[in-house]
Amino acid sequence: MKHTLKSKMVVLCGLVLLLSGCTEVAITGRKQFNLVPDSTMNSMGFQAYSEFLTQNTLSKDSSSTQMVKRVGSKIQKAVEQYCAQNNLSDSLQGYQWEVNLIEDDQLNAWAMPGGKMVVYTGLLKVTQSEAGLATVVAHEIAHVFAKHGAERMTQGLVVEMGGMALSKALANSPAETKNLFMQSYGVGTQVGVLLPYSRVHETEADHLGLIFMAMAGYNPNEAVNFWQRMSVAKQGSQTLEILSTHPADSTRIRNIQSLIPKAMQYYRQ
Repeated sequence: MKHTLKSKMVVLCGLVLLLSGCTEVAITGRKQFNLVPDSTMNSMGFQAYSEFLTQNTLSKDSSSTQMVKRVGSKIQKAVEQYCAQNNLSDSLQGYQWEVNLIEDDQLNAWAMPGGKMVVYTGLLKVTQSEAGLATVVAHEIAHVFAKHGAERMTQGLVVEMGGMALSKALANSPAETKNLFMQSYGVGTQVGVLLPYSRVHETEADHLGLIFMAMAGYNPNEAVNFWQRMSVAKQGSQTLEILSTHPADSTRIRNIQSLIPKAMQYYRQ
């Protein structure tokens, strides 16, 4: 009897915790479970970003650097405009927007909480234009806007660290917590329990990213062209979709094509 009562109490507490942490992603309406404060994620993001910049080389190509910063600024303004129009400006509180071009041949880019972003020079071979670059920048900023990292951080605290609170995790296991934070923002790969969420996040970031790039004045149709080029660039290194944290290129392109009519409603040349 006591065991049954205790089990019920555990389940009840779990449900209360789940409901208290449920929020809704703007635009898509997807419910997400997030117990990590924005202020904490922003602080961790600023620190990790600063450390990254000291350990990597900024591009000396002034033309490309200016283009990256120009596109970043336009996407930033689009996100701020969307938030202002939909009473969501509080969600950007504490942001310190910044984008840098890093000298590296990787076909990669990422963004951290608080509006910090990096684009690698290798990616510019595939983006080829401002619109192509806007596809990537808007996608990565969409991850941050939708708090995907905080959501994955919450999942990691529950699954990998036994439900430990972030403040306690930082105090008791700082190295492990920092590693979890970096993984939450795409540094490293993982196949296992959290895999399906990552594909959901990628698809959702494509959706939000199309709208943000359209609001910034970039034709959403260019997203299809970019991902087609990326598919060619990655030939020979593709992973089966079931083992990948990203949707297969063909799946992604079909999904983007289906979302373009909605995104075009936001397009202003």
